[in-house]
Amino acid sequence: MAQHSDAAPRTVIERCSVATVDGQGTEYADGHLVVRGDRIESVGPGRAPADLEHVTRRVDGTGHLLTPGLVNTHHHFYQWLTRGLAQDANLFDWLVALYPTWARIDEEMVYAAARGSLAMMARGGVTCAMDHHYVFPRGSGDLLGAGIRAARELGVRFTAARGSMDRGASDGGLPPDFAVESTEAALRATEEAVDTHHDPSSGSMLHVAVAPCSPFSVSTELLREAAVLARRKGVRLHTHGSETAEEEKFCHELFGMGPTDYFESTGWLGEDVWMAHCVHMTDADIAAFARTRTGAAHCPSSNARLAAGVARVPDMLAAGIPVGLGVDGTASNESGELHTELRNALLINRLGPHRERALTVRQALRLGTHGGAQVLGRAAETGSLEPDKLADAVLWKLDGLGHSSIADPVAALVLGAPAPVTLSLVGGRPVVEGGRLVTVDEDGIARDARTQADRLARIAGS
Repeated sequence: MAQHSDAAPRTVIERCSVATVDGQGTEYADGHLVVRGDRIESVGPGRAPADLEHVTRRVDGTGHLLTPGLVNTHHHFYQWLTRGLAQDANLFDWLVALYPTWARIDEEMVYAAARGSLAMMARGGVTCAMDHHYVFPRGSGDLLGAGIRAARELGVRFTAARGSMDRGASDGGLPPDFAVESTEAALRATEEAVDTHHDPSSGSMLHVAVAPCSPFSVSTELLREAAVLARRKGVRLHTHGSETAEEEKFCHELFGMGPTDYFESTGWLGEDVWMAHCVHMTDADIAAFARTRTGAAHCPSSNARLAAGVARVPDMLAAGIPVGLGVDGTASNESGELHTELRNALLINRLGPHRERALTVRQALRLGTHGGAQVLGRAAETGSLEPDKLADAVLWKLDGLGHSSIADPVAALVLGAPAPVTLSLVGGRPVVEGGRLVTVDEDGIARDARTQADRLARIAGS
């Protein structure tokens, strides 16, 4: 039970539709939410009690839908500076084209990119974000810290996944040798990141995960030792898995087995693990994920951009696998927004074998909220609107031109145009008001990102 002082301020949001995304899928056509401190005090039908004390703000939500904040489960912030390149490439060709540029990033660039990535997501309803950063050029500064600093400034809840690569081209990997670390250096830096930054306390704004990049950029030793490290430290594990047919072929040629079997052989299946993409999954792979409660980050726009394929999300959900949504890096999903992934997840999965029965609008909303919180190990605190959970909530405006004639508010949010955010709260604190970020200067972020993108292009070109 959350504890508050008697004088803790309250915020009341009322006269709005409410989709709680709780275990029963409770919704109110006309409901309210009461926030006290950083927690949800109550949620229910009708108006909030008129005699509540210490109410510092009442929000009239007429014409709006209130939902939990969106949870992003996979991203690469640094890619904000390399959007729009390698436009017609598959994953492997795209990586080969961009690795030489990415290997020139530094702390100033990553900070600008992280602010751009986080600002775009937060403005679109993300209250809990993650970043998988795995490129650490020598002498480039504190790249992980740059992302953490940006998240703190914006006021967004954050999981920093400390990535790594130690299998360069000379060892049969995909990245160039100058873009990788040694196995020992990667493990040492990852442990230091956990010790320095991970906050396991209730209501934490910052978690750290252990996140070697992928089977084609990481040695078996690094995978095994990273799993041991994460479990010794009590943090989660993240990597890319089963993203493309080329990856499947790579794993069979190099390891004599598919990606899921390879991950299981290195200790990389379990309820403390989530993997990005999971597109090329066999029935046996899905069964293994279900048996071990391994999670998946579904990134429909990126998978389409790189022609990777359609993930079997309906089959994963039917098997009981935790599934969330991810933007992925903005060099393969240039919009950089998660609320558009609600729509794309539904539409793209309906192109698969389940057709119109693949996903409903409410399943799509659940993927982007409670499902994401499950995947990040935070479902006890966020991802749904319930008493004593963190007050991470978004008020979407649905009475404007783009949505006013759609009677079902959840359908309006998922199927309609990207809905404006009237108010976004993270731990009860406003991050967005009237469609604009209130914690940072959006225009300044855009200018800095353009400056650093130009600088990176010049350095890479020389």
